[in-house]
Amino acid sequence: MARAQGARAQMALAYETVYGTPPLSGFTKMPFASTSLGSEQPLLNSELLGYGRDPLAPIKDAVTADGDVMVPIDAEAFGFWLKAAFGDPITSGVGPYTHEFRSGSWTLPSMSIETGMPEVPRFAMYSGCVLDQLSWQVQRSGLLTATARLVAQGETIAITTSAGTPPELGLKRFGHFNGAISRNGTALGNVVSAEITYANNLDRIETIRSDGKIDGADPSIAALTGRIEVRFADSTLVTQAINGDPCEISFAYVLPSGDSFTFTVHAVYLPRPRIEISGPQGVQATFDWQAAKATSPARMCTATLINDIEAY
Repeated sequence: MARAQGARAQMALAYETVYGTPPLSGFTKMPFASTSLGSEQPLLNSELLGYGRDPLAPIKDAVTADGDVMVPIDAEAFGFWLKAAFGDPITSGVGPYTHEFRSGSWTLPSMSIETGMPEVPRFAMYSGCVLDQLSWQVQRSGLLTATARLVAQGETIAITTSAGTPPELGLKRFGHFNGAISRNGTALGNVVSAEITYANNLDRIETIRSDGKIDGADPSIAALTGRIEVRFADSTLVTQAINGDPCEISFAYVLPSGDSFTFTVHAVYLPRPRIEISGPQGVQATFDWQAAKATSPARMCTATLINDIEAY
């Protein structure tokens, strides 16, 4: 008997033309580390009395389909998740191509994502997937991955794949070693770690339907937050926090091949931190920052991906 193994799992992704309707073609094989994407339908206990001590049969509640996908931050496949987070990019160049994803779009694409366990066999198609949140950490070592939180409309189970034989992208993975952080165009030193979280704050359209699914997931006011932990060596960030002025912070990754990913937050506001001396080791300060719409450019952030992909 074949048993499901994560090592044999696979994932394919395609953008939808009609929300909630998986396309017949156009799927791409996606690299991923783990996923909790799934559909669940809880049961409601019967509240009726007069039938003895044994309860009556439960009633099915509404369907909820959502979950996280942990993906590598790489030069090609990560562009699919950036498009899901920000909408269509502005692409320029003739190879390599520069894809600029800008915050502020009211239109986000929906996706169909199929996860497969061929040895069972079980192929789960999640339609109407919209990206709610994208987050990752910046540190000195370890694997560089991002977590994409998705809201889906529903799940369809089959014993054969509906994605066909999707093409496989070349994996050009960024590492923490390739990363750099700058503030207002100047390298920001003494950074121990950082966190970035972009949220579309989706509003689920929970209308009354016979199938219990949602009608859609619309983006509301976005949020971009994070944390920077630094060795306390100067008062630059503390002074900014006290004055209440914003700054521009960029997180950049560059490969020797020339492929790069740069995430620029145009207006970062820092809170005044508590500076603690907890022992003989170095003193560190933590800033839980927030971003807002900048004056120039008139947006909150820009994600720039340079690679050999002509279009997303």
